[in-house]
Amino acid sequence: MGSLVNKRILLGVTGGIAAYKSAELVRLLRKAGAEVQVVMTTGATRFVAPLTFQALSGRPVRTELFDAAGEAGMGHIELARWADLVLIAPATADFLARLAQGRADDLLTTLCLATRAPLLVAPAMNTAMWTHSATQANVSVLRERGVRLAGPSEGEQACGEEGPGRMLEPPALLVEAGAFFETGALDGLRVLVTAGPTREPIDPVRYIGNRSSGKMGHAVAEAAAEAGAQVTLVSGPVALAPPGGVTRIMVETAAEMHHEVMARIGDCDIFIGAAAVADYRVERPAAQKIKKRQQGIELRLVRNPDILAEVAALPDAPFTVGFAAETEALERHASAKRIAKGVDMIAANRVGPGQGFEVD
Repeated sequence: MGSLVNKRILLGVTGGIAAYKSAELVRLLRKAGAEVQVVMTTGATRFVAPLTFQALSGRPVRTELFDAAGEAGMGHIELARWADLVLIAPATADFLARLAQGRADDLLTTLCLATRAPLLVAPAMNTAMWTHSATQANVSVLRERGVRLAGPSEGEQACGEEGPGRMLEPPALLVEAGAFFETGALDGLRVLVTAGPTREPIDPVRYIGNRSSGKMGHAVAEAAAEAGAQVTLVSGPVALAPPGGVTRIMVETAAEMHHEVMARIGDCDIFIGAAAVADYRVERPAAQKIKKRQQGIELRLVRNPDILAEVAALPDAPFTVGFAAETEALERHASAKRIAKGVDMIAANRVGPGQGFEVD
């Protein structure tokens, strides 16, 4: 766990029964050396009195967006800038929904939109609410934006049911908060990763593309984030959840991936091209589905942009890593690709039956 000494933690408390645990979390954060500013929603004040958090944190608790005294002392924008980490514990289903929608209808949601600090949320709700498709869709949106979730854990709940939905215990949340301040090998670096396949349309139904599950690129992005990097992942269509702490951008075609990469490449220190980008696309995709009545069709293919080579050729190119999937002469072909593309490093993978595609 990284040191929390002198770290400024903005603790958001929302209206769930687990709010009482947040008082212990404040005590642990203060004991670890952190400065803690508590912000409560109206619902949270019905479970725990603001005075409790004020006594434990040593700071007045903020509850209202339109609070003349609070805005005079530390306005909501200044408060958003003050935080090194925004930790929401507990985060109710309602709060997750409002956060996913980008709402700014109270002080806490406004702070979440205004801050540039990382967001860590600790969900707490009934099992049925947690597993509901609407909640899971909201969680997916938040993960796509780089919000990190801590929990929930499984166990007996206040309603008497058992299952996932319990807020992590305060000691576990202390560790999760400390993890944001660990110094890793990539601490402070900005990493851009591509993953998955691209799909080049033949008609509105069919496409050509390369085999790729996206697992490699997602694993690389997750590892880079855990090593302290600020990671953006540009992914083709995959059936994978976004890695924690990673901003994921979904694309379909090679042209879309090229656009997203080139729009961000100037702001990154390392580029890792793990995507299986289609080399060719159909020059003129059919506007309507091609019927099977035709005995044969001819498709004119044109080259797609070579994203990896284009990045490597930039005047101020980041450290560039490519991947090579080969069925034979692995080292020779990978070495030739590294030279041809002009990249700094190539990761070579042997592919074949049961190896290299859709496997862990």
